[in-house]
Amino acid sequence: MRRLPEITLWLPLLATTKLHDIQERRDIDVNLKHALAMLGLIGLSASAQAQDPNLARNLAATCANCHGTNGHSLGGMESLAGEAKDKLMQKLMDYKSGEKPATIMHQIVKGYSDTQLELITAWYAAQK
Repeated sequence: MRRLPEITLWLPLLATTKLHDIQERRDIDVNLKHALAMLGLIGLSASAQAQDPNLARNLAATCANCHGTNGHSLGGMESLAGEAKDKLMQKLMDYKSGEKPATIMHQIVKGYSDTQLELITAWYAAQK
């Protein structure tokens, strides 16, 4: 009588390999879905920022506590209104990098992206 190969020894190995491949594909699918969702959210936030005509003013409102309404300081702190955008941006970058010493500005400026800082400095430069 002729013996059949012992395929039963290989079946569990094949099954676990196949399950592992299926699980890997699922993991890739889930990771891809998460990545696409994040890109969508980033796109939505970028378009929301671009559509808000008052975004620069709203971001700059934080500065009013020390630098006065619309950048017109009542003393103690320098006025920001009408300053050159490049000059303001350089000061903020110096605070952000720690090159310029400060008591609180280096902490505040790190809370903004460079794009947001560009909006803020442009807004103050346009104030008279």
